[in-house]
Amino acid sequence: MNLLKEVFAHEVYPAFGCTEPISCAYAAATAAAELGEPVESLRLRVDPGTYKNGTAVVVPRSGGAKGNLVAAALGAVLARPDRKLELLEETTEDVLRRATELYGAGRCQIECMAGQSDFHVEAVVAGRGHEARCILAGGHTRVARVEKDGQVVRGAGEETGTGSEPSDGNPAKPASGEAPVPVSSAAQPPLAYRVALKRMSMAEALEPAGRLDGDDRAYIRRGVEMNLALSELGFEVGGTAAQLRQMHRDGFLAEDMFYRAKLSVASAVDARMAGADRAAMTSGSSGNQGIVATLTPYLVGREMGIDPERIIESIAAAHLVNAYVKCFVGELSVICGCAMAAGIASATAIVYQQSGIDLRRITLAAGNVIGDLGGLICDGAKPGCAMKAVTAVDSAIRSALMALKGFGPSSDDGLVGQTVEDSLRNLGRITLEGMFQVDPTLLQIIHDKTAASGKA
Repeated sequence: MNLLKEVFAHEVYPAFGCTEPISCAYAAATAAAELGEPVESLRLRVDPGTYKNGTAVVVPRSGGAKGNLVAAALGAVLARPDRKLELLEETTEDVLRRATELYGAGRCQIECMAGQSDFHVEAVVAGRGHEARCILAGGHTRVARVEKDGQVVRGAGEETGTGSEPSDGNPAKPASGEAPVPVSSAAQPPLAYRVALKRMSMAEALEPAGRLDGDDRAYIRRGVEMNLALSELGFEVGGTAAQLRQMHRDGFLAEDMFYRAKLSVASAVDARMAGADRAAMTSGSSGNQGIVATLTPYLVGREMGIDPERIIESIAAAHLVNAYVKCFVGELSVICGCAMAAGIASATAIVYQQSGIDLRRITLAAGNVIGDLGGLICDGAKPGCAMKAVTAVDSAIRSALMALKGFGPSSDDGLVGQTVEDSLRNLGRITLEGMFQVDPTLLQIIHDKTAASGKA
């Protein structure tokens, strides 16, 4: 097994829009293609992480509309699963009109699967007396099951769900003091590379970064170019990046490496969250994490005079570490992936540029990020993600430079353990055990805000 190529295939790929809404579009497109008829109705069931990540982010080519249902309606009309997470590039004015009619006529529903801890998107479409269903589980593009008129077309095994009725977006609320009960999705064993990766040490996980072939290097360069191109668009949004520029003009921020890296990353995230007409290269199946994990080591390495080929290797290291961290904290965690997974990945990459697989310094760098940002929650994909990305970039660079000088927290400091693996296990326990009420509470807050605004 070539670990790096497996990570590239499953977690590092172009995505035209926020990956959770676009995965809903992909599931709907897959079901619609199987249906083979014009879609007359659409039902979605999604895990809490996907639900919250589709609430406030603009769907590309939607006319400024937001949400998983909007993306799924576009996917259902397009019926182009061959384009995977780039399928919304195919959206035309006619497609948008037909999707808007489907969505606007009240023929689309969404259910948040309270207690579903793993990634799960299920799209059911119907038309002319027929029905088709697609389930994604275990990954944003991993089709677990496809059915038509109740017959399995693709996939195997019985799917067990909550059996609850659609909630029209109102997440089920567990009784006071009770933990949500995990919900089983379509039975999907973990992918082999993930099983192997979780068993590895950090040093073992990083080894493939030093064995890149020409295709690997070209693919990483493509990702850098894609995310830099997004960054060029973000200043038009008037978001976080524009504010950083104004703070610089006002004399509050210095023109230094930290500022330039944060500015570039913030601008790319601003563009993406505003529905920019460009794809991002993801990392850990997240576009925002891909922006942080590629642009941070790229820009720092360039400013510090690191050999360009070494920079490319460091970005490979960042992708590997991002995947490694998510083995411990989960695919869609209650903590901010940009801060924790991509932050640790970027800090490791910067250390790698100067010291290679120097486990002592990498352990210090990861401990610095965890000590700084551990517990920072994810409250969904939205324009404010650029603020958290800025925080991640600042912490990653600072943590790496401190680690290169031999500084880091000791093992009696909070979440930090004796080894980097211990620290990640501790972070995983906090995420998966200690913070189990974060998502249900957050989803109720989102629903209450929506209802109060009259948009429910």
